Order: sequence, then C-alpha cells, then structure tokens
Amino acid sequence: MIYLDHNATAPARPEVMAEIMRVMNIGGNPSSVHTIGRGARAILETSRENIARQVTCRPGQLVFTGGGTEANNIALRASGMDHLVFSSTEHDSILNIKDSFPGQVDILSVDDKGYVSPDELSQLLTGARGRVLVSVMLANNETGVIQDVKTLAGIAHEAGALFHCDAIQALGKIPLDFQDSGTDMMSFSAHKIYGPQGVGALIAREDISISPLFAGGGQEKGRRAGTENLAGIAGFAEAVRLIPENLQTMATTVRKLRDRIEQDISRHAPDALFYGAQSDRLPNTTTILMPGVASETQVMAFDLDGICISSGAACSSGKVKPSHVVSAMGASREQALSTIRVSLGLTTTESDIDSFVAAWINLYDRNRK
Repeated sequence: MIYLDHNATAPARPEVMAEIMRVMNIGGNPSSVHTIGRGARAILETSRENIARQVTCRPGQLVFTGGGTEANNIALRASGMDHLVFSSTEHDSILNIKDSFPGQVDILSVDDKGYVSPDELSQLLTGARGRVLVSVMLANNETGVIQDVKTLAGIAHEAGALFHCDAIQALGKIPLDFQDSGTDMMSFSAHKIYGPQGVGALIAREDISISPLFAGGGQEKGRRAGTENLAGIAGFAEAVRLIPENLQTMATTVRKLRDRIEQDISRHAPDALFYGAQSDRLPNTTTILMPGVASETQVMAFDLDGICISSGAACSSGKVKPSHVVSAMGASREQALSTIRVSLGLTTTESDIDSFVAAWINLYDRNRK
C-alpha cells in the first residue's frame, strides 16, 4: 500500500518503537516512591524536559494527556471560561464543544484562502464580558493553511481574553516556538509526528487555573488525573527529538513532491481545485477537488489502487461527510462532497507520487466518459 494519509496518523519511527519497548521493559509507576517508581519518575520528567526544550516552554507548563483531543478539551472545558470564540475551520474536538458548553460561543468565519480575519476577531471581542477564551489552530488538518496566531493572540490579549492554539498538525512540519507564539495554551499529539497513538500534551501557563476533566490522584500537578502512559510519553519524546531533521526534509523534499501533484493534475484537469494553494500552508498537505466525483467514491477507488488517502479529517469514526473546512472557505455542498485530502510524509517517494497522479487521472477520465 502507498500511504498518503500522514495527517491522520504518521507511522511510528523505528527509533520510537525501540524506545517504547525499552521503557515498557523497565516498568514502574511514576507516582510510586520505591526505587523502580523513582526510575519511572525520572523517565517521565526527562521526557517532559526534552519535549519542552524543543517547543520552547518551561517543563512545568507541559501536561501529558491521552492525545490531542483531550488536550483541546482540557483547554476549553476545564479553564473556567464563560465565553468561547473559535474559527469555523477548527477540528471537531473544538467545534463540537459548542453543543455542550454552558456559556456563550461565537464562531469566526474564514475567507476563501482559509484565513481568520484579525478585524473580525477584534470586533467580536469588543465589549466582551467575563472570562473569554479564543481558540484558533495553527495549521489546518485538512488544507494545511497556517494562521497568523501571534497577531490573533495579541488581539485577544488586548481584549483581556486568553488564547489557545491547536498546534497538533503543525508540530514536526514547520518550526514551532511556544514562547514566541504569544499564545497562552497549545495542544500537541504524538502520533502526528511519528510517535505513538494515545499520547498528547497541553502547554498551559502556570497562572491559568485548570481543573482536571475527571477525578484522580493529582498527577500532572493536578491538571490531568490518571497514571501517565510512561512508555507512550517516552516514545513521544523520542519522536520530538527527531523533529529537527524532519523539518529539513519537510521543507524541501516533501514540499516538492506535494507541488508536483498539483502541477501534474492541473495540466491534465484545469477544472481541478486545490483549497489553500494560494495560502501559507504545511509543506505536506494538498486538498483536491475532483469535480463531479464523490469523496467517498474517490477514497474507495484509490484504496482499490493500493493508495491510502482520506476525505477531510480522519477523526470521525470512519465517516465520509462534506468537508466543513472547504465549505467555510466558500465551496458549495457539491464541491465539499467531492474533495479529498492527500498528506505526504518523510517516507513518501517519487514513485508514490507517480502512482497517485496516474490513479487520480484515470479516475477523472473515467468519470468524464
């Protein structure tokens, strides 16, 4: 199989799997006070320090979670906010909070390039009352569009609001600096950077009051209850250690492969569209409209050709539905139902791109006939 769905999950690196097995063989609970427990605690805190160093936060600001969805929920649900503001292109783990949040929720629109308007945010926050939290993702999981979160965070702070950033897709693909971002909280997930599934992290300033989502033994400085997934956290730290070398490959090799897909398809199919192509975006992501061919049909056809791609996000229990992201960017319902996401990785080859483009053109031509 040719795997072109790295934004859904990136296959764990061999170094990561080796580190996970090493720590599993050691064992121990970081909360135990005996020798093995203290050894486990040392692994936990060393992992925390190594990850914090890479993303430029203080170790005490980093809370380990069970994944990016949990990190997002802790930030939005457990920080005592009265008023939430987020964009229309956020991940479902953000958007779906509106259905159960007891306070006020406002949704920011995006333009046809996928960008949030600083002016709209400023106007929305004018006169806002109570504890307000703004949440805008750094890089979109479907289109790869990168927001100017530093500017948006500055606007939020001027209005007395806090700013959370879902940086789950950005980590490992573009340079990332929490301190320079101007944000107050930031979410990550290990399996997007060739680490294990089921492990994530939330960075939160120490002065932000966060109550755990569920009761437990006071782990993670009382911000996230439950025994830490020690082996998974160690694997996460190992994946983070490899980020510097990954960034160079992303910026050069992977970007060229992504651009080649769009160039080759455009030459053959002038009516194809690439959402976010005119924006600053992740180097590995392309969102492609094949007019008149349903996303579900495309996903199945590519799978039969031995190619793994997806329709929008892959975090909705296998559902194929209209992309809310391209809809927010102005796509019609029919267009949103005919869009796929192709996301490349460090192991993607020229041959993989040849096969994908040939399969795309074949399906396109069959539909035209």
